[in-house]
Amino acid sequence: MSSTITKTEFLSGRRGVKKASLCVLIAASLFLAGCANQTDAQAPSAAVFEGARLITGDGGAPIENSAFIVQNGQFTRVGRRGQVQAPAGAVRVDLTGKTVMPAKVDLHGHIGYQHDVDGTMAKEYFTRENLIDHLQRLAYYGFSAVISVGDLVDRSDLHGGRTDWGDVPLRVRDEIIPGAALFRTTGPGIAWPGSGANGHPSRTDVPYPVTTVEEARAAVQDYVRMKPEFIKIWVDDRGGRTQKLTPPLYLAIIDEAHRYNIPVAAHNVTLADAKQLMRAGVEGWLHLPVRNGEAPDGELISIIRERIAKNDRPHMWFNPGAGSAASSRDDWNDPLLRETVSPEQIQEQWGDQLARMTPDSVQRARQNLRQMGAANALKLRDAGMKIVLGSDTGQTRFFIGWMGQLEFENWVWMGLTPSEAIVAATRDSAEAAHINTGFVAAGKSADFIVLDANPLDNIANSRKINKVYLRGQEVDRAGLKAKWQARWGK
Repeated sequence: MSSTITKTEFLSGRRGVKKASLCVLIAASLFLAGCANQTDAQAPSAAVFEGARLITGDGGAPIENSAFIVQNGQFTRVGRRGQVQAPAGAVRVDLTGKTVMPAKVDLHGHIGYQHDVDGTMAKEYFTRENLIDHLQRLAYYGFSAVISVGDLVDRSDLHGGRTDWGDVPLRVRDEIIPGAALFRTTGPGIAWPGSGANGHPSRTDVPYPVTTVEEARAAVQDYVRMKPEFIKIWVDDRGGRTQKLTPPLYLAIIDEAHRYNIPVAAHNVTLADAKQLMRAGVEGWLHLPVRNGEAPDGELISIIRERIAKNDRPHMWFNPGAGSAASSRDDWNDPLLRETVSPEQIQEQWGDQLARMTPDSVQRARQNLRQMGAANALKLRDAGMKIVLGSDTGQTRFFIGWMGQLEFENWVWMGLTPSEAIVAATRDSAEAAHINTGFVAAGKSADFIVLDANPLDNIANSRKINKVYLRGQEVDRAGLKAKWQARWGK
């Protein structure tokens, strides 16, 4: 009998792995390498990992023949082999020939809506079980945490009622789930009706719909009760298909949010709006602040530098949005992708595009990405904004984990060095997310990736994942792969 789960079964509650199976999977997760037959309670309290080339995430030269100690879920000591004293009774793990880098952080996910067996999306899929499955997929790809945007969570309709969408994101963010990335939420976001989360109707009505200053302020007042990581606003007319938030509306949102000391992050397109948003103190941009043929000018660069000089919300960040632009057909044949997504889904969602790919088209895409980086992203970085990882993952075609991996790799085609890309995707992304990860240093969460090849030589080597550790525990990647492949009958 086929083990594939149908859409009907998913929606009726018999989806994925049932609670008993999930408990078995969690119990089987390893606490540390070499402890496959022990539960968390039985696992040793410390382990020393020795011999790897260690990329710490600070941009410095890697530590060759390194040693680092993991104790109680955190790094406690980091240095060279033979120079780091291990606690008595610590397990020793030999990583000779491997490369270790910090786990990545994604600040722009849209997880929870997608049914990964058939690629469809619906509000009905936004359950705790599905959200955890998506967090496990991120862990499989070496992500320690994600900030999800436009989440399905109960909010005011601004007319005296509520949506009754529940509180799944608010509950999951308070959990630490073995073998899964940490989850943080921005809640539903705020937009002019219909101009917010696009791409699928299941998400279009999720943001607070505001058309007046009074509604904008009321939305923020309701929003802050969720304690979001930041308030997401969309300032986009979707190519003229709809109205967008006007300056009086988005300035009211920013002013009200800052009264509660809640950051604001924008999805924006035009240079004119970018300048007003920057002057108003927006901290983050999900995508480039200026797009669609426009580029940062001297005035915008001056506003950025002035904010930093005045210490006026100086920690600004953005997602470059390189996506899969420079990927090749060989990239899409990579085992890492095909371990987590069925061949049928890859063909259905990307087959036509892959069929049109040629060496010349890929080279043109890479040249265009380099030009975009020089004219836009790198200008903003040089002015003082931080590049951070935001993949837009979780929508149909934006396979969870894989899209973040490609985004990170494509930065090198955009003009970053592999070392700069790693720092941006790990340490800088973690700092922007205010999560204690992304850096191999004493006191940081022990979230790291063991690789079979050196990503400093070729950033695509960051796909050659041997093991992933989150909070000091090895992720059971073999078990997760088996679970997913069973769903699509492999």
